[in-house]
Amino acid sequence: MTHDRPKNRRPTIYDVAKQAGVSPSLVSLVLQNPVRVSEKRRNAVQAAISELGYRPSRAATALASSRTKSIGLVIDDYRNLWFVDLLRGMESVLTEDGYRVMLADSRPGANRTSEAVDGLLAMHVDGLVIAAEPTPSMLAGAGVPTVVAGWRSGVPAGADLITNDDDGGGAMAAQHLLGLGHTRIGHLSGSGGAADHRRAGFAGQLQGAGLDVCVVGESGGTSEEDGFSSASWLLDHHPETTAIFAANDTMALGALGAIKMRGLSVPSEISVIGYDNSTVAKSKYVELTSIDNRSDLVGIDVAKTLLARIETGAAGSQKKLIEPALVVRGTTGPPAPIAPK
Repeated sequence: MTHDRPKNRRPTIYDVAKQAGVSPSLVSLVLQNPVRVSEKRRNAVQAAISELGYRPSRAATALASSRTKSIGLVIDDYRNLWFVDLLRGMESVLTEDGYRVMLADSRPGANRTSEAVDGLLAMHVDGLVIAAEPTPSMLAGAGVPTVVAGWRSGVPAGADLITNDDDGGGAMAAQHLLGLGHTRIGHLSGSGGAADHRRAGFAGQLQGAGLDVCVVGESGGTSEEDGFSSASWLLDHHPETTAIFAANDTMALGALGAIKMRGLSVPSEISVIGYDNSTVAKSKYVELTSIDNRSDLVGIDVAKTLLARIETGAAGSQKKLIEPALVVRGTTGPPAPIAPK
């Protein structure tokens, strides 16, 4: 028999308990750990929840379990498309365990990353994912499991590191361009751990081939505007350049703009390769050759590692590298033959 209650009042856990013929504490147990309840009683509670349209209170669940079922994710720029697949990979794991992700943006600026972390900790997140440049002391006293996603200039003590093999990815980009026959290659770089590793892998391959390395913007940002500015400088000062490797797809998009402004054709006059294999690279209009950093797999491993830390309470210390892959599209090709003088 359905329990009578005012139609304008939301059902409570007590309504569910009465409808199912069980105690409120057993309903709470079904919501928190259903495997500990017999199938018969579990089915009765779930049927009552469905019939009454009951929605559990996250706050009440958090009080009962001492967990908020929330994960804090700190990123450094919403415009960086790398975060899209990272978040998708994380959520594919976390949502199955009833967790939600809370985002905080820490665009470059004094103490911004620490402020973002402090804000998430104030909301009592169960764990942290840092996908931005951390400060050495930002996790002091944090008291929650932490995983760093992507290469950073430093990894705080007690945190795991899950990242793409950016050194290997940078080398992969160089090998692709060298294999096409390019010898006058420029690299658009930026500051930060990921850019450092991509630059190192790329430069190592070129130096191994006996070529000079022309790097622009290694102390700057990695936005589309930065890519446009760095590519403009490169093409104005080194017009002999036949190929450009950008530190990410967003910078590559800026480079394509600079190339178009100078009336050059891609890839017949100049090739462009990016990094991340983002939605921009996959666009049928752009069709950008890119290094796939497998950020979805990074996100999956980040989530699994973090959940394991939450369950065990152990401090992190592992470092795991995800192998990248080259995705060839329409922006790279052999260099144009040098016209005779």
